[in-house]
Amino acid sequence: MADVKQVTPSRKKGLFARFLDMVEVVGNRLPHPVTIFVIFSVIVAIVSAISAKAGVSVTFTGFDRSAGEIKEMTVQAVSLLNADGIRYMFSKAVTNFTGFAPLGTVLVAMLGVGVAEGTGLIQALLRKLVLSTPKRLITAVVVFAGVMSNVASDAGYVVLVPLGAIVFLSFGRHPLAGLAAAFAGVSGGFSANLLIGTVDPLLGGISTEAAKMLDPGYLVSPAANWYFMIVSTFLITILGTFITEKIVEPRLGEYKGDEKVDLHNLTAAEKKGLSAALISFILFVVAIVVMVVPANGILRNPADGTIMGHSPFMDGLVPIIMLFFLVPGIAYGIFAGTIKNDKDVASSMGKAMASMGGYLVLAFVAAQFVAYFSYTNLGTILAVKGADFLKSTGMTGFPLIIGFILVSAFINLFIGSASAKWAIMAPIFVPMLMRLGYSPEFTQVAYRIGDSTTNIISPLMSYFAVIIAFAQKYDKETGIGTLISTMVPYSMVFLLGWTILLVIWTVLGLPLGPGAGMYLPM
Repeated sequence: MADVKQVTPSRKKGLFARFLDMVEVVGNRLPHPVTIFVIFSVIVAIVSAISAKAGVSVTFTGFDRSAGEIKEMTVQAVSLLNADGIRYMFSKAVTNFTGFAPLGTVLVAMLGVGVAEGTGLIQALLRKLVLSTPKRLITAVVVFAGVMSNVASDAGYVVLVPLGAIVFLSFGRHPLAGLAAAFAGVSGGFSANLLIGTVDPLLGGISTEAAKMLDPGYLVSPAANWYFMIVSTFLITILGTFITEKIVEPRLGEYKGDEKVDLHNLTAAEKKGLSAALISFILFVVAIVVMVVPANGILRNPADGTIMGHSPFMDGLVPIIMLFFLVPGIAYGIFAGTIKNDKDVASSMGKAMASMGGYLVLAFVAAQFVAYFSYTNLGTILAVKGADFLKSTGMTGFPLIIGFILVSAFINLFIGSASAKWAIMAPIFVPMLMRLGYSPEFTQVAYRIGDSTTNIISPLMSYFAVIIAFAQKYDKETGIGTLISTMVPYSMVFLLGWTILLVIWTVLGLPLGPGAGMYLPM
């Protein structure tokens, strides 16, 4: 096993550094992540049985996504330890696993990534990147790319997080620092982007329904938070770069593992392969554009001609990402001489799948845990109780907004889905803040800050197990403690910095998006 222990600085550590060390030590003294998720599942089962026995329930006015309307709902704790719960655990074990969102995304994308890696394309591109990119900019590039990746839904988790580790390793830096920087951008900065992403119309639709409780004609557009999120993209990039270089990387120390990246100059065959890969990539992009851009494009929604939402393009992003790597990978291999026949392509795919064995085991138990939490309604009950608590405090103004962000961040530790939490919280807080003069767009943007910043420290986040599996490539001892202790600085600084930005935005009275102010018109 490679020796990848941290190098401890000789100078005395500060209080925060000692706190992170404690989090890592305590977390990593726990059993293997697979066992941890089994224990979590057992705890959920026991708590659900106690809660159901005690008759724990909540009644709230929320957005019913199946009906597409706001209505009063009652949710009761459901036991996993009664007859129905036991039947559920046995009968749904397979579908919980196969329906686990990250599973198909990771495996399908890895088919293309495996070919690109097996033919040598990724290694050649990295050497090209190292030879042409100033070292001082690489951290910012990794974080920024992570933030921008959310326009393609969850693709960043599969592609950019492991790529961030490889990029850092190619620069002679600690790969886990690169993984952390990419993960922070992809997940901690999930709401930020220079473009309108998949989450914008989803949240806007729920906000619209919540606003109609007071103003039946109110409409929250998908671009309601666009201006704020553009600025947030640069803020998260700056903060993520600072944390990586000043806190995370010094704490990790020098990488002592066996993983290496060959930095020799490109050969004539590799240059020829890169040229072929570039041409094939351009042709592939042109083909996708032809199927998306025209009003009658094949990959548009055939019902209304839209792209965002449920269109073949958005629903097919994962296979598109696979082809994004597969097509240039094959072209590179043919012209660089690393592919002789179709067997070489299939072999590269098989090796990629073989490397995911540990992840499959982890994904199976993580999928059960997430499914159990949803089935028992414990997450919904926590969310409603948290929202009711904040409402009962009677706070107004900035204290209320900051409290709302903090409650959103806390609830995010237990419910990973942004839309699921907003379906519960929007009907409570949108009308409440409208009565205080704040626009629904403002409430929505405050929610998005809290919703994003704690993704990276929550084991309930769907891709958390994926990131652990990626990290274990470089440090076999990586566990939940290692990952959480590495990501806590990002979470804390993102939460603080993003909240300060919102306060400044409020003081200046800037628009949040096209036609979207912070306050309701008098």
